[in-house]
Amino acid sequence: MSIWKLHGDGKNIASGEVVAPDERITWPRTIGMGMQHVVAMFGATFLVPVITGFPPSTTLFFSAIGTFTFLIVTGNRLPSYLGSSFAFLAPIAAAKGANGDFGSALFGVLCAGVLLALVGLAVQFLGASWIDKAMPPVVTGTIVMLIGFNLAPAAKNNFMVQPLTAGITVVSILLVTVLFKGMIGRLSILIGVIIGYLAAFAQGQVSFDAVKEAGWLGLPQFQTPTVNFSVVLVFVPVVFALIAENVGHVKSVALMTGKNMDDLTGRALFADGLATIFAGLGGGSGTTTYAENIGVMAATKVYSTAVYWVAAVTALVLSICPKFGALINTIPGGVLGGAGTVLYGMIGLLGARIWIENHVDFGKSANLLTAAVALIAGIADFTFTISQGADPTNTADDIVLGGIAVGSFGAIIFYHVLTGIAKLTGSDGGEVASPASVDVVPVDAEESEV
Repeated sequence: MSIWKLHGDGKNIASGEVVAPDERITWPRTIGMGMQHVVAMFGATFLVPVITGFPPSTTLFFSAIGTFTFLIVTGNRLPSYLGSSFAFLAPIAAAKGANGDFGSALFGVLCAGVLLALVGLAVQFLGASWIDKAMPPVVTGTIVMLIGFNLAPAAKNNFMVQPLTAGITVVSILLVTVLFKGMIGRLSILIGVIIGYLAAFAQGQVSFDAVKEAGWLGLPQFQTPTVNFSVVLVFVPVVFALIAENVGHVKSVALMTGKNMDDLTGRALFADGLATIFAGLGGGSGTTTYAENIGVMAATKVYSTAVYWVAAVTALVLSICPKFGALINTIPGGVLGGAGTVLYGMIGLLGARIWIENHVDFGKSANLLTAAVALIAGIADFTFTISQGADPTNTADDIVLGGIAVGSFGAIIFYHVLTGIAKLTGSDGGEVASPASVDVVPVDAEESEV
């Protein structure tokens, strides 16, 4: 593990000057920067447990543990904070079902982590080219898009519970995004949630009874997974999104620091997989790298991993304050509906961004039909049940494939079948550029992770 060397005097950094991952600024400034990264990830990381019903403090605890793990596995060379992934929202809701089965949902998170870690090992030893071939941009973009848009009904349901509060939240997020630049603009989700929360409080929609009863110091509420293999296929599409996010993160940091970090791609995937495994074992949500934190690095030019150690420590301290977790749980449904309306739409459109940046040609029928069929299946939530027993009345072990799973598997299968047929017939199916052939630009505006 590298040792941080002081960048210059650690105080005066010229405009545009880059503080490398193995460097640091003075410790007071490093601590301030680390806390800033916690603020940047705060809104998105806490919305996931609030929406899914997982304890926020537990999710924050495993977010901190995951960040420690990521920094160690990547040899302290790749700056990143691991926060809650929105890609887990739909599968967790499906796995929980009407009876709120958190154990099965955690088993799904655990299995997603195991699969991602295995992909990381494969990339480390075999390289990443096979990922590009298996999941070209048209497939990756489609999967990311349908994950976001599949959540539209959930946003609507929360929105309609408290429409005025939800509307204020949406408008606040939009205005902060377009009226402010720099850090304030990047924190538009968090600021919008705060404004919506204040509006809800003014309307008497917030209760602080649980906050008053909670203590100041205590361990988070841990939960263990319940083995239920019927939910595994529901979580597999999440892995596709996590692969795209982690690969994109490595390429973005490499581009911004001017250092080749391709050798860290496998480690990054493996580390995120481990972090998600830990979360699944103890009651947290699956993790991923964060675009919000990429934005902060792009703005400050400080890529020191020391900053992320501070961020992880800060998150860990907050996670052992039950009163803080109880306060997060007071966020009303209207605020969640407003924030979800914006966030889920942004997740969906990140899929379109993948298409655009990789120049996906929809003039080719293989690309067009792959995306068209998979998106309708995902957005409309096509659902199929695979019975596991002879007794049709016993549905406990049935495998239920929802829209995200159906659309994701469909995208992969359709693309390869259609392009294969196109090659044999000489039609216009063709192939598109792989992610490896296109530069990933650093994030310069607020966007949620997927």
